[in-house]
Amino acid sequence: MQNNLDTKILITGGAGFIGASLCDHFIAQGYPIICFDNLATGRKTNIAHLLDNPLFTFLEGDIRNIGDCKKAVNGVQYVLHQAALGSVPRSVNDPITTNNVNVGGFLNMLVASRDAGVKRFVYAASSSTYGDSKGLPKVEDVIGKPLSPYAVTKYVNELYADVFGRVYGLQTIGLRYFNVFGRRQDPNGAYAAVIPKFVSQLMAYESPKVNGDGNFSRDFTYIDNVLQANELALFTQNPQAVNTVYNVAYGERTTLNHLIDGLKKYLAEFDPAIANVETEYGSERSGDIPHSLASIDKARDLLGYSPKFSMDEGLQAAVAWYWENLKPQTDKK
Repeated sequence: MQNNLDTKILITGGAGFIGASLCDHFIAQGYPIICFDNLATGRKTNIAHLLDNPLFTFLEGDIRNIGDCKKAVNGVQYVLHQAALGSVPRSVNDPITTNNVNVGGFLNMLVASRDAGVKRFVYAASSSTYGDSKGLPKVEDVIGKPLSPYAVTKYVNELYADVFGRVYGLQTIGLRYFNVFGRRQDPNGAYAAVIPKFVSQLMAYESPKVNGDGNFSRDFTYIDNVLQANELALFTQNPQAVNTVYNVAYGERTTLNHLIDGLKKYLAEFDPAIANVETEYGSERSGDIPHSLASIDKARDLLGYSPKFSMDEGLQAAVAWYWENLKPQTDKK
């Protein structure tokens, strides 16, 4: 069994929501970690508790700069590539920047990893790749046409990864995340994810604002399930498991209305008044898909993936974290 101290892992976007959790996860197991982030959407506060850890190195840089990428992969055996500009609306408003980061930056990281002799490159893919595919559950080898610039960039990532596997022999694994949520997810900003945004609104007694009638559904996936999938992808010894993509989800879908009911239920345990906050409904959002549900059979069969947290279990844990970390102490009841 290898000594973890001899296995250096680079986590791009390591100061972001998922990246910082990956840093914690692998530091706890004794792996030296390099966190590479330009802090455009990541936050230093997410990794502040790690800065004095001798196993942790923070490298500020941009994946759009090939020199920064080459510096980041120096001496690294494994790469967990999480850096990207997320958000469908952001990509609709600014497709050029989204493409420069998500495609140009991704290619830079592939080239740098290839040249550095990285053993395996595991990257954050996206359920948005399924586009206008109508079938449920979503199965990895059946996709539709992308519905947003963001979805285009994430599909191009998969194509580039496949080519680098075939042409250069770089081992790659893509993880198509389905609506990941949990601790540290930022509730602020125009492009905040729906769960932390709803939590923040409810704690302020503001009506959650839903695009559409609330019957759109998603396969919400708790962060700890994502950590499990990344570890399995990084270290799998199954030769059939590499140079492909996997859905990373729980395998059940939840409507936005059910989500809000759950958030109210768990937040009301801290503040009963939240149960009475009403929901506000608006028009549907451009680029949104109506329903999303993943088949996780492939990840289960080839990686041994077995998600431990259901949506409701994850929601309860996330709400407790948000209450502790977002609610002003003077407001807590």
